[in-house]
Amino acid sequence: MSKYIYPHLSQITDEERSYCYGQQGQILWFTGLSGSGKTTLATALEKVLINKGKITCLLDGDSIRAGMNSDLGFDDASRRENIRRLAELAVYLAGQSLIVLVSAISPHASMREFAKNRADENQILLTEIYVKASLEICKQRDPKKLYQSALSHNIKNFTGIDSLYEPPLSPDLVIETEIIKPEEALLSLLKFINFSE
Repeated sequence: MSKYIYPHLSQITDEERSYCYGQQGQILWFTGLSGSGKTTLATALEKVLINKGKITCLLDGDSIRAGMNSDLGFDDASRRENIRRLAELAVYLAGQSLIVLVSAISPHASMREFAKNRADENQILLTEIYVKASLEICKQRDPKKLYQSALSHNIKNFTGIDSLYEPPLSPDLVIETEIIKPEEALLSLLKFINFSE
């Protein structure tokens, strides 16, 4: 950080903000292949939390890439920068006592470790959720026709085709969307984070 940058300290303490919102800030980080069901699960959870009066923010990988990270490509360096920015934004928002839902492929273990470390450094809970579905199932689903485009060589560096995805070795929660329905996946997630419908 430049010696000429002076981060502003709020006059509101973390404890005051948490008391006002009635919640602790935290990050729920959804990782998995394209088409595994990350965003479907994250948006379903967001709806439940909002209906319970919780203050949330959904950071969807595609939405962030369409705006804040539209200057980034899909080479390894760009992917790392994409996740770095996502992690920093998630930590900042969770530090404001928001429940932050991050839905991003985040293909490399080192990227997810960076996010976890940044959260730890700021005393923020980050829960890593592996939304697991095989490459073959994701190809069959292909809701955005991305695998079809990648296999036709219209998209380069596509995760699972010509770019590596490193599955988490010890995620906090694994949800196998290949074998359970979306409603069951949501119930499993709610149970894990101590929420029920």
